[in-house]
This record gives sequence, structure tokens and C-alpha cells, in this order.
Amino acid sequence: MVTLTITRYPKKYVFFALLSMALFRLPLFFNKKVSFFKLLGSGKDGQFVKTPDWQQWGIFTVSNTIDIDNVNVYGNFINKWLHFFNCETWTVFLEPIQGHGKWDGKEPFGVLQKQNDHVGRIAILTRATINFSKIKAFWKDIEAVATTMKSTAGFEMALSIGEAPFIKQATFSVWENKESMMNFVYKMHQHKEVIKKNKSR
Repeated sequence: MVTLTITRYPKKYVFFALLSMALFRLPLFFNKKVSFFKLLGSGKDGQFVKTPDWQQWGIFTVSNTIDIDNVNVYGNFINKWLHFFNCETWTVFLEPIQGHGKWDGKEPFGVLQKQNDHVGRIAILTRATINFSKIKAFWKDIEAVATTMKSTAGFEMALSIGEAPFIKQATFSVWENKESMMNFVYKMHQHKEVIKKNKSR
């Protein structure tokens, strides 16, 4: 089971939001149910901008168990922390069905199909490490790509997240169906231009 939780701290607790990105590594590392995890930052209000949102953060995990009724996904320490600091949280439960490439040299979802015949709503997680020489071009073009994405039929929502500012970027998006997503990825001129300019390492 894969989970993505977006947490939003009250503004007065921004320091503790930053601190959590260091502290949460320990309980997640020792959580026997969690086989892979990432702690993620966010663009301002989740948008595709260089300005970080110091109130909004993400927790991404791959679990060895499948139990969407278990609200204690991340363990007592993290859950109590988020409750104590009165965080807003939004968690989505995901089932990996297709993918390619590795994340930090690992295949966190196991070996996935490169193609499938899934029908219905679909979520897409894309990530890349941007070459230093391509950073300026990437950020110059990303706003136009985001605008095109949002105007594409079948688009529902998207978040800009990442492991490191400017360089290790990721996008989480939700679509009505696979056809809508494929239409954006392969047919939108602006998106193809950004892919051409910003090949990841």
C-alpha cells in the first residue's frame, strides 16, 4: 500500500514543521511496516513555483500491509505530533499499477508493468533530478506547462512536491482517466518542449 499525506501547519508552528522533516525520519526508518519513505517539501500553496510553502509538507510511504481503515499509518509519534500542532492533513491511498525507473536506485513498488488497461480515475507521480545546467530553463517553462495541465479535459488536481528545492522535483496529479493523462503528456506541445529541454539524470 502506498500513501501520500499532505500536512499543513498553522503559521505560528512553521519552525516545528521544519523540525518534523528531521524528526520523522527516525520513526519511519524503524517502522517495520514501512519499506520505503520520503519526506517532501511543497511549492507555495502546492503550486508550481520556486517559492517554498513553509507550512505545507508531504509524507510518502510504501507499506508492507494493505489496510486503508488503519488511520495509524505512520506510527504513534507522527500521528500525535500532527494532532498536537493542529495540522490539517489530507491522505490518499494508492495502488501502484504501472511505472518505470528507479527512486534512489530502488524499485520501491516492486517490478511494475510498463503498460496496463486500467479504467477509471488515476493518479500520477512523476519525479526527476534536474541538471544544474537546465534549472533556469525548467523554471522558466514550468508555469506554462502547469497552466496547460489545469486546462486539459479530465484533469482533477495536482500538487508540486519535492525532495530538495529547485533540483529534485515531483508532481502528483489526479485525472478522470488514463486517456486524459496521456493526452496531456504526449500531445501538449509545451509539455513536450520541457521534456526535451530538461532531461533528468
